[in-house]
Amino acid sequence: MSKALSFNPLIPLKMHVIHPQFPAKKTTAKPFSISARLQNQQQQLNLSVLRFTLGIPGLDESYLPRWIGYGFGSLLVLNHFVGSDSATATPAQLRTEVLGLSLAAFSIFIPYIGKFLKGASPADQATIPEGTEQIFVMSQNISDTQKEDLAWATYILLRNTNTIATLISVQGELCARGYWNIPEKVSKANLLDWFERQIERIGLKDLKDTLYFPQSSDSVLWEMLPKGTRSLLVQPVLQVPKPGANQVEKIEGFVLLASSMSYAYGDKDKAWIGALANKFGG
Repeated sequence: MSKALSFNPLIPLKMHVIHPQFPAKKTTAKPFSISARLQNQQQQLNLSVLRFTLGIPGLDESYLPRWIGYGFGSLLVLNHFVGSDSATATPAQLRTEVLGLSLAAFSIFIPYIGKFLKGASPADQATIPEGTEQIFVMSQNISDTQKEDLAWATYILLRNTNTIATLISVQGELCARGYWNIPEKVSKANLLDWFERQIERIGLKDLKDTLYFPQSSDSVLWEMLPKGTRSLLVQPVLQVPKPGANQVEKIEGFVLLASSMSYAYGDKDKAWIGALANKFGG
């Protein structure tokens, strides 16, 4: 999925950063455990919530088995016709080549099988809807550590999932990033206020269970999402009481992700996003 996101999430080269002009609510939230510190002038992360990719632009790692199958299958065919005399090939060699070609064919079809089992269409690709505006806005009356945590969290969500827009709310503090449809009557300075009104109107602050819409629906949530959204995932942020402590589970906020793909989030995606949300819950 193509996104104009820079490598450093705190200094987006092509992202329009909006600084609100009104104060945000004070918070007593504990710092998010994704730590970012400078060491040898390079920023380090708590890698427990990161996914690693090959980092090759334009390469979808989910199709890597297909390319491996094409490569080894081609080598087997080339070896059969060029590297050896087919007239003198032994039955054992032929059986080995047939087995190798079978494994190569299986590798080629693995991506299709995975998408079929998840219910996704092979033709689905995350695209940027027309008419959207790329934004990066967060509450300002918070510590630098919290700003870094919110910036890194939104960055890796956009980087590692099929997400085009994300919104994180923790203890009343907001961070919105990605491609959104901003109403013309809403000024840049009042953008966070607009998000707050939408959250209050929908009632997302009281969310206790995960919401997942793999396809477009008539939910009221769709009114605040970017046009062209086809999948929606809202993961609550809950403060889980410590074992043995006489405490009640408390709602801290939520993590919202929107995608232009149907069935954009599989079980592994949802588990990883849930783990990231738990980091905010402490």
